[in-house]
Amino acid sequence: MSNSPPFGLNAPQREAVKYLDGPCLVLAGAGSGKTRVITQKIAHLIEDCGYDAKNIAALTFTNKAATEMQERIAKLLKEPKQAKQLTVSTFHSLGVKILRQEAKELGLKDRFSIMDSDDCFSIVQDLAITTDKQLIRRIQGAMSLWKNGLIEPEAALRQAKDEDEAQAARIYRSYMATLSAYQAVDFDDLIRLPVELFRSNEAVRDKWQRRLRYLLVDEYQDTNTCQYELVKLLVTGIGKKPMFTAVGDDDQAIYAWRGATIENLKTLQVDFPDLRVIKLEQNYRSSTRILQAANAVIGNNPKLFDKALWSEHGLGDPVKVLGVADDEQEADQVAIMLSAHRFERRAQFSDYAILYRGNHQARVFEKALRRERIPYTMSGGQSFFDRAEIKDIISYLRLIANADDDPAFIRAVTTPKRGVGQSTLATLGEFAGQWQCSLFDAVFKGGIEAKLAERQLQPLRQFGEFINQLEAHAHREGHAASLLDDMMKEINYEGYLYDSFDDRQAQNKWQNVLDFTQWLKDKGNGGKEGDGNQRSLLDLTQMVALMTMLDGKDEEPDAVRMSTLHASKGLEFPHVFLVGVEEGILPHKGDPDAPIELLAARIEEERRLMYVGITRAQRSLHITWCKKRKRAGEAVHCDMSRFIKEMKLDEGDAVPTEAEIITPQERLARLKGLLAKPKAA
Repeated sequence: MSNSPPFGLNAPQREAVKYLDGPCLVLAGAGSGKTRVITQKIAHLIEDCGYDAKNIAALTFTNKAATEMQERIAKLLKEPKQAKQLTVSTFHSLGVKILRQEAKELGLKDRFSIMDSDDCFSIVQDLAITTDKQLIRRIQGAMSLWKNGLIEPEAALRQAKDEDEAQAARIYRSYMATLSAYQAVDFDDLIRLPVELFRSNEAVRDKWQRRLRYLLVDEYQDTNTCQYELVKLLVTGIGKKPMFTAVGDDDQAIYAWRGATIENLKTLQVDFPDLRVIKLEQNYRSSTRILQAANAVIGNNPKLFDKALWSEHGLGDPVKVLGVADDEQEADQVAIMLSAHRFERRAQFSDYAILYRGNHQARVFEKALRRERIPYTMSGGQSFFDRAEIKDIISYLRLIANADDDPAFIRAVTTPKRGVGQSTLATLGEFAGQWQCSLFDAVFKGGIEAKLAERQLQPLRQFGEFINQLEAHAHREGHAASLLDDMMKEINYEGYLYDSFDDRQAQNKWQNVLDFTQWLKDKGNGGKEGDGNQRSLLDLTQMVALMTMLDGKDEEPDAVRMSTLHASKGLEFPHVFLVGVEEGILPHKGDPDAPIELLAARIEEERRLMYVGITRAQRSLHITWCKKRKRAGEAVHCDMSRFIKEMKLDEGDAVPTEAEIITPQERLARLKGLLAKPKAA
């Protein structure tokens, strides 16, 4: 890249790439080319401004976004290898990097463990002495918000409004102590702990500031208090000019429920008074009619920064609104309309998305699509490897492959239950911390007898010997199937499922386990689904570890995408069906007794969600709503969402009647008419 303006950028994009005199906020409207600005700016820093790639960090919110960004930067650089030296990662991955290198400073052992939400669920379940899953998830949610807000357990207890909150805060305190004893951290700690470290240790903070000389933050409106604090600590220092670019859109802030705060956009101007604000308003995605509807809706929210999207893509198709009798008719109509629309346009199934507010709305659409033989994929659906029963079995395999894997040890030793409780594990964790060894090693270490009673130590050692026996044969090729059978027989996982769940649930879970172990055996024998090579159990374990990390990297099939509005952010589709746009669904009804200011803030966030939905569409947008909907078996009257009125559609655009409803006979006639027409060029 030369010092001339980067090729193919519009004037505001060019300004955002070139500006390097201090902190910069790029307000990037939907579809305005924000990733392009970030990647071009990184290339500009390296090629034109003398920055070393290893001194630049770009932070985003998903691994997918980070990977795509790194690939795009590599294509822009004269030496693509330099892209590998960049830190392009999620906030959490950067947190892991900092913690791994600074573990000693935080009193963690070098190989501390990262617990996933299932591992943490078990800890909370034991501490709360309950099997009420919703209550456990609520406590987990509250703890996550406290950590993201940098609120310590004692402060959470002082701020508790009622006994439920006080109880959650007490569990939070015990939970923190348990994690500390295990020498483990959870997902939220990956950002909270680096913040605490940088606040308390000037030398460590200075080291990281020198290492990361320029910071770029994507989707800045989605940051929570803790993430913003991390950014601030990385870019501010005595006599240091803050060098960073934050890219975000206040109109797409839809994650308040998980701790993200739009206040971070306001705070940025206060903390950095010389902040340069650059607006990207030209949209490269949607037609004018779609953008007019989006601008009209979001115009009802109070503005942090004024901006209006515009496009050179022409007027485009009218936005269609359809009111139908009930949710079954809605699903049938969407399936029929989509099928007819695709036939008329000679389009692919993958050009279409059906977007809804909540996952519970999906089932009736799945049925209708299957009836019409329309292929579909679900966004944000659970991966096979993410199922609890599969993770349980994988924890044994992980431990056989690596005895130092503490989360795998904790999961395997407690599932099924074998008389090893939290207090035993906490004592074992403290002992392992003193000796800087894994929990598995600690079981067999001299001196543990003084810490644990015989009845506590015996089940631990029996378990350890069982894993050692399996490990001794895990390297031998062609023995994977028999070893798996021995393992499953020994742990009696089927019995555990039938003891823990109702018969139907247990049967489904056990079938998943059988499918998984059969798949592993096939791979091990090189037979069906295999490649003819005999594999050891260890080979299979490593293969599974890779597959769980790479899950979802397959080619996109030609299928309609079904997705919640939240999961659709960042995606775009030629044709979008936005369904269930009713009062009580979008906007979601929430808590009617909440204070008036909270109700107002919730409606504003729901309006931003509607805006995100509208701006996913490139060429056509259909919006549907139901006059009645079943709730708890009763048909309940529904009203059209206020957001539809706010779109200010022309009479010719909106069709808020049933005039658009297509009967199967009309559809047949239409298809015949189309078949008689000459094919479009």
